[in-house]
Amino acid sequence: MRISVAADSLDGVAEQVVTALRERGHEVIPHGALSAEERDDWAWASESAARDVSEGRADQAVVCCWTGTGASIAANKVPGVRAALCVDAYTADGARKWNDANALAISLRLTSAVMLDEILDAWLAGRPSTDSADRANVAHLGEI
Repeated sequence: MRISVAADSLDGVAEQVVTALRERGHEVIPHGALSAEERDDWAWASESAARDVSEGRADQAVVCCWTGTGASIAANKVPGVRAALCVDAYTADGARKWNDANALAISLRLTSAVMLDEILDAWLAGRPSTDSADRANVAHLGEI
């Protein structure tokens, strides 16, 4: 899978996200502080990763900033992107299952290395629900 990854700094688990995804066999497209050629501010970096998803260059995105909030807000501005700020594996699984989220937002400040692995495992194993009510909610997001 191609996963676009953005971070506004190299603090916390920013570089570990890239390493962990590559170790799991995924192709990583780096943005922001993870790319020497790009602006590293959270709004710009997260938009770049989200546009990769929206425009088909990536299957999913992981966007990171100090709290994860700004990164998720920026990613959610891009049409077709459903970013979820996840602080644990349960939230990551639910975001994939009930929201068909295609962009994972994480906090560089709060996410430990151990928690990152748990979040990524749950996120990558997660599948969208086939329940008609869940699908209707996701479809409605595209209409809003």
